[in-house]
Amino acid sequence: MADFAIKIEQWYKQHKRNLPWRETTNPYYIWLSEIILQQTRVEQGRGYYERFVNTFPTVQALAAASEEQVLLLWQGLGYYSRARNLHKAAQQIASLGSFPSDYKTILALPGVGPYTAAAIVSFAYEQPYAVLDGNVYRVLSRYFGIETPIDSTEGRKEFKTLADELLDKHHPALYNQAIMDFGALVCKPSGVDCALCPLCDTCFAYAQNRVQQLPVKDKKILQKTRWFSYVYVCDSEGNVLICRRTRNDIWKGLYEFFLVESLQELPLSSLQCKFPKGQWTLLKQGFIHQLTHQRLAVNFYKLELPKKDSSLQGFWVKKSELQNYALPQLLVKLMDNCCLADYFQTNSRPI
Repeated sequence: MADFAIKIEQWYKQHKRNLPWRETTNPYYIWLSEIILQQTRVEQGRGYYERFVNTFPTVQALAAASEEQVLLLWQGLGYYSRARNLHKAAQQIASLGSFPSDYKTILALPGVGPYTAAAIVSFAYEQPYAVLDGNVYRVLSRYFGIETPIDSTEGRKEFKTLADELLDKHHPALYNQAIMDFGALVCKPSGVDCALCPLCDTCFAYAQNRVQQLPVKDKKILQKTRWFSYVYVCDSEGNVLICRRTRNDIWKGLYEFFLVESLQELPLSSLQCKFPKGQWTLLKQGFIHQLTHQRLAVNFYKLELPKKDSSLQGFWVKKSELQNYALPQLLVKLMDNCCLADYFQTNSRPI
């Protein structure tokens, strides 16, 4: 096991990625990067990290911001509960006076799980806590030939015990960063070139030709389809109708155009009865937006009214002001696809 850690660390010293959050031991910056990188590729997350650091250079600055400001800066990253939890946790940390260094205190923060807490205390404070993310599960499962499902209670316990045994207690930050990078760059989910791996001579999966069969997962993601009919309601003076999502559902806290959800595709006549007379245009039909557990089938309409109608649900804003409201990425894609996104041409927009 000591040889495993040594080889991983030696590889890392030669091949590690130069990432901005690795140039600091500031726990706030490390925490920020870890939350952003949950469910997000490093290439995409880097830009968001830099914008958050520049906009909110301290945890106190983030805590003082409004939720709307945080969501707007987060727009495009998805999984918006991360942004809301980030904001709540920042307020809790600010009330403590400084960023905590205790594992259990950090673990109790909104949106922080065992992996994130271990990453923060090991990277910022060199405390001996082993990280377990998807990359680490994959490396350990393949190298040691572990077939216990990684998404089972038994599997999580088994992998945690092994990860703790392997951890370089004297250099936890180095080892944790090394094994995560190794999984991201060498022991990848697919397209892996095992012949170039420094561990291939002692790897179970390579020897048994089972690289693509490990790690094992028990549970399959069940997806449901939802039908959305969005209506871009505008008037002759450049005003647009928007609403804020407040239910405990996807995109809570974000803004959207008028929406009708149905069990199947809705005919236009069912929408027209909800509005005053105006000029209707079908902009996009059957647009598919894939989320982790949901498949959204969307029809997108434009309704032009002679003047804004205050009786409609929602509120009116100038089209040029849409840049000040966080919209779901689905609507950003639809507007861009339908040539409605000229409001993006501004330096103040985060993406």
